[in-house]
Amino acid sequence: MDNTLTAAFLGLLEGLTEFLPVSSTGHLLLAGHFLDFQSPGRTFEVVIQLGAILALFSVYATLILRLLLRARHEAAARRSLVSLLLAFLPAVFVGFLAHGFVKSVLFETPMLIAVVLILGGFVLLVIDRIAPVPVHTDALALPLRKSLAIGFCQTLALVPGVSRSGATIVGALLMGVEKRAAAEFSFLLSLPTMGAAVVYDLYQNRDILDFAAIWDIAVGFGVAFLTALLVVRWVLNFISKHGYALFGWWRIIVGSVALTALWLGY
Repeated sequence: MDNTLTAAFLGLLEGLTEFLPVSSTGHLLLAGHFLDFQSPGRTFEVVIQLGAILALFSVYATLILRLLLRARHEAAARRSLVSLLLAFLPAVFVGFLAHGFVKSVLFETPMLIAVVLILGGFVLLVIDRIAPVPVHTDALALPLRKSLAIGFCQTLALVPGVSRSGATIVGALLMGVEKRAAAEFSFLLSLPTMGAAVVYDLYQNRDILDFAAIWDIAVGFGVAFLTALLVVRWVLNFISKHGYALFGWWRIIVGSVALTALWLGY
């Protein structure tokens, strides 16, 4: 496949999957494996995530700005910020300790990624049916202890294929958070989490970063931004009406196809 087409395809994949509970990292790593694509220091894969982050920020910029302005004189707004901070901290701690192992071992094991995609799909299908009756409908008003617990759930996403949004959403649903609110909290939490992860990754790989293929990176970034912008605007309404079963089946199908291809030696 032509490099530009590959870049556009991977950007599309990133934008489609970053904020869905299907694991964008798992999809990108599997696609890179089968397309025999890997940039030095994974510069391409890291930078196109910035496109998805920017898309999400553009959607929530007004809400975030209002929250920061209200925090100066409203206890509820300050509590919302503390809630997100508490949920963010476990990923910082565990991610810092496990970064080397995750990148050098887990990211290089496509068989593991495919299996985790399938298992996560079944988890989503089960949780979508047995989740307790929701008691929290506002993503910005969750109890602090539940926000922290959701943060610990997020650390599971260090295993590629788990899905950051999937782990946080499943954790939230089990703690009585309504489906739409669970997704929205996951989206808001992804801003500091993904931002910090990308910055740290770029810093760790600063000596081997390769921006020579700047056109391909720009194409992937732009496609990821536009696609993620559409997905974020669509997914909350979809989840409110239909739940998470579709994404569970998506994971099972993609993981099964990848697993079969790996068994056949591809």
